[in-house]
Amino acid sequence: MADADVEKRSTKESVVGVISNSSATAVNDVPSPTPSVADADDAFPDGGAAAWLTVLGAFLALFCSFGQLNSFGTFQTWYAEHQLSHLPPSTIAWIGSLQLWVFFFSGGFVGRLFDAHGPRVILIFGTLILVFGTMMTSISTHYYQYILSQGVLVAIGIGTVFYPSLAAISTHFKKYRSTALGIAVAGSGVGGVVYPIMYQQLFNRVGFAWTVRISGFISLVLCGVAIAIITSRLSKPQDNVPWFDPKVFRDAPFRLVIAGSVLISFGLFIPFFYIVDYSTDHGISSETAFYVLSVMNAGGILGRLAPAFLGDVLGRFNVMVPCALLAGLSTLVIWTFSHSLVTIMLFAVVYGFFSGAFNALVIPCIVQISDVREYGTRIGVLYSIVSFPALCGGPVAGAMLKAEGGSYVGMIMLAGTCMIAGSLFLLWARLTLSSRFCDRV
Repeated sequence: MADADVEKRSTKESVVGVISNSSATAVNDVPSPTPSVADADDAFPDGGAAAWLTVLGAFLALFCSFGQLNSFGTFQTWYAEHQLSHLPPSTIAWIGSLQLWVFFFSGGFVGRLFDAHGPRVILIFGTLILVFGTMMTSISTHYYQYILSQGVLVAIGIGTVFYPSLAAISTHFKKYRSTALGIAVAGSGVGGVVYPIMYQQLFNRVGFAWTVRISGFISLVLCGVAIAIITSRLSKPQDNVPWFDPKVFRDAPFRLVIAGSVLISFGLFIPFFYIVDYSTDHGISSETAFYVLSVMNAGGILGRLAPAFLGDVLGRFNVMVPCALLAGLSTLVIWTFSHSLVTIMLFAVVYGFFSGAFNALVIPCIVQISDVREYGTRIGVLYSIVSFPALCGGPVAGAMLKAEGGSYVGMIMLAGTCMIAGSLFLLWARLTLSSRFCDRV
């Protein structure tokens, strides 16, 4: 089978750590370091109590961290109707966009710390910052206060919980790595379903402040469990490597994945930011509109599980590329013509599925082309770079919405086109690894 041959040649010829072939390395590129002994097949247990407890801990950590990040559309609508009603949507969107940017940009630093110190110390720090930032958000009243508390502190907390959790999983699994990571990343989708519903129910019952405090207490408990059960298989972290090593950019597949992720990230979060506002502008009650965001995140749960499993069977790049393409196409084809509750819900489910698939598979793809002792650094570098388009996507979409007099067409075209263009770079990366479509890459 082509896949077996590919795996046997990987440690000798490829810029990747797991899958490649003799045609995979670009002519002028310098290969990655040969994977260490720890990267051998028999060094990955692919199961056991420690490995699956790490998956469970990451699921809980992502539920209360990235799950809240996925729910900012709820805050966007609430702020526009209450505390920040005097500000335009594009200005309010900067809170969520800044939150995304800080979360993504912190990846390079957090990933390097993971490679040097392992997950536990970082998780403890992240939990404290996440809870503190959440509590500060609950007592905020002015725009700059939301920027500092929710846009900066909460985002730092989310980043320092998110990255070490997923990097730790990658040290326990190889054959079933996508599946394990998909299960963990599904926690963010479950959180994205639960939090908007919880916010919608509690905002009017106990008020904004206590609703946010309750979410802070939930984060404290769940992250506390995660700290106790997440472990790394690497017993000797590297504390003598530089903070930034430009050699990571010498791999053509890694560069192409970054380029594709930059384009995709610019448009990926626009639907999450504006689907609630879009729904209310099309005659759907505000209470029902909150559920649209939950439905979108619910689609992301299945999107994080099924494609991840298929990635282990068919090849991670083979599955990620069409999922990224279909996320963009669903935006152009379905969202553009969604004017009723039924069609908006249909778009929410379809887009949630394919966008969730990209989020679940991008890390396994990066890990696949990396040495085991560079997992944290490379994952972090990717997210640090995509932090900039993630920062700009929401405000640019809001500015287009304002410039077009409330029409969402330009915003939708922007989001869909960027994701489709990004998927083409991911396809290029896949073809760099192997030009044969029958190979499991």
